[in-house]
Order: sequence, then C-alpha cells, then structure tokens
Amino acid sequence: MKQILKLHDSVRHLFKKGAPLHHVEPLFGAVDTFAFTPAEETHRGAHVRDAIDIKRVMITVIYALLPCFFFGVWNAGYQFNMAHTVPDAGFVAHMLRGLIIVMPIVIVSYAVGGFWEVLFACVRKHPINEGLLVSGFLFPLILPPTIPLWQVAVGISFGIVIGKEIFGGTGMNIVNPALLCRAFLFFSYAKSMTGNVWVASNGPELVDAVTGATPLGILSALPEGTTVADAIASGQVSFMQMFLGVMPGSIGETSTLACLIGAVMLILAGVASWRIMLACVIGLLSTATLAHLFGSSPMAQIPPYYHLVAGGFAFGAVFMATDPVSAAATNAGKWIYGFLIGMLIIIVRVVNAGFPEGVMLSILFMNLMAPLIDSFVVDHHIRKRRKRA
Repeated sequence: MKQILKLHDSVRHLFKKGAPLHHVEPLFGAVDTFAFTPAEETHRGAHVRDAIDIKRVMITVIYALLPCFFFGVWNAGYQFNMAHTVPDAGFVAHMLRGLIIVMPIVIVSYAVGGFWEVLFACVRKHPINEGLLVSGFLFPLILPPTIPLWQVAVGISFGIVIGKEIFGGTGMNIVNPALLCRAFLFFSYAKSMTGNVWVASNGPELVDAVTGATPLGILSALPEGTTVADAIASGQVSFMQMFLGVMPGSIGETSTLACLIGAVMLILAGVASWRIMLACVIGLLSTATLAHLFGSSPMAQIPPYYHLVAGGFAFGAVFMATDPVSAAATNAGKWIYGFLIGMLIIIVRVVNAGFPEGVMLSILFMNLMAPLIDSFVVDHHIRKRRKRA
C-alpha cells in the first residue's frame, strides 16, 4: 500500500493548476479521497472532531444495501433456474446465474453515472462527490432484472443530469436521484418496467423471457368473483413469501427481511432517520386500516399488515424516504413527512387499480413537499418562542 501511495503522490504535480492534466484534476482528487486519507489540514476557523464525513456516510449506506443486493442476486438466479427447470440448480448455481443477470446492470449504472459526475466536476472545476456511490447502487436495485442495458444508461443519465447536476450536484438535489431515474423509465418505457419480466435467455432452446405476476399484481387483478381472502387461502399470495422475498419483482425490493437488516445497520450507525421509517409504517397501517374497514376495491380488502411486505414499501421507507437531502430536516417535519408517504402509498394502491404500487410516486411527491413542511415547523417554533419571550 505504501508503494501505491508513493506512486500516487509522484504524479500529483501533473494535476495541479497549469499542469498538463489540470482539467481532469477532480478525477484525481476523487481517487485520492476514496482510496487514501487526504493530506489536507484546516488551519483556522471552526473544527469538528468527528469520524463521520460524506464518504463514510455513503459507504455505510452501501454496506446496508448489501443484504438486499445479495438476496436480489440469488432471487434473480433462482427465478431464472426455476422457470427454465435447470436440473440440479443449487445455491451456487442461483448466485452465479443471478450475477450474470444483475452485475451488467450495476456496471452500466456506475459507468454511465460516473461519466456524468466526472464531466460536470471537470467543467465546474469542483471535486467529485461520493453521492454516485449510493445513487449508482440504489438505481439497479429498483429495476426489474431484465431491463435492457441501454435503458439503464438512459435512466441513470436522466436522474444524474436532470435530477442532481443541474441543481448543483450532491446535496443540492430536490428529489431522490435514483427514484427520479426509475420514474423516468416508468413513464417512458412502461412495458419494460411493468411487464413483470423476470428471466431471460439468449439460448436457442429457451424462450426469450418468462413473465410472472408480483403479489400486488395478482391482488390488483383478481378475476370477478374471487376475493382477496380466496387468493390468500389458496396460496397465491403468502405473507411469509412476501416477507422473505422469494418472488418476482425488482432486484432489491422483494425481501422485507433484507430491508430490515439494512434498516438496523443504518439506525445503529446514525445515518438514516428512524423517525421517518416509523412514521411511514404508522401512516401506511393507519390508512390501510381505514381502507380495509370502509373500502370495497380488491386492494382495500388486503389485510393492513400485508401492505408492509407488499411491493417496494420496505425498501422505499428504509433507503429512499430517508435520503437526508430530499427528506424533511426537522424532527417534527420527519414525522409528518413519513406519515404522509405511508398514507399516499395506500391511497394510490386502493384508488388507482391500474397502478397497485405507489411507493415511488409517494416519495417523489413528498420530496417536493419536504421544504414546505420544514418551513411550517420552523415558523411554528418561532411563534412559540415569540410568545414565551
């Protein structure tokens, strides 16, 4: 490692102002910051002694996402092998097939997203931030595993450029960039995003794709005369299956258990807000209970606790809604923000039969409302203090 650092320092002068490679200095700085401890020291002004910086926050989120990633890889391989009746397919075979399916999506996401990050940093002469570490990893996990790679490139380009860079880069975005990427693909290439396509193969003896309905898709499209209770009793929709995540769906969203492991890691590290997560759960359960008592649509008949493990709620509540940049910043605002996300998810699921999910749009809408919520909370506190004074 010392030899690598020595080699790294030997070319540092080539990237200084006026040197031949000064135009790509942000790229060198990104490698310097990511791989080594920066040599710069502050000499005046306020000093904060803390081990947590942006890089460590982002890496902590990556660690928390790993359970969802590895389970998603296994599930992708499992669904493929089961659909094609691959003989003697075990854990290793599922993982290898899953890596073949998932890793190209992750590589394209990081490669294209990294290109835009480096380009904007070089043009602005700003350092490259670590925000892409999370956005580039989150985005593949909320995609179906057979999404065309060119659509992955288009989606991450839209999210990074339109959702973040035009606002100033990491820390300036008004909505979650990864969710914006998915929203763009959802409305631009709906067939690829909602066709429930799970496995694909180019082999001559195998079909191009095998489709399978997600539990929410099954419940929202029950045939006439069939109730949700019938679907649950027949085993079409199983709570434990939805909790564990062994079913079709987006790569990293299916397993509520994996999301809970990530939630514990984020809360213990102090990176994500437990208030937002808990408020999302309270908002979802309370609204689902009201819908269950007074609604008549198939989605309203679902037992309220089923919504906790259905669709991408767990993943959205843990990793998307808690984005510190686009979420509410005040403690009271976090409760309101999270509660409204959970409430909107149920409203979308129950009212709109053609779109049984609702997590993505609910979080994006509340991202836009977060500054207004914080403004009301701050104004309320100011009025209270003024009365005391």
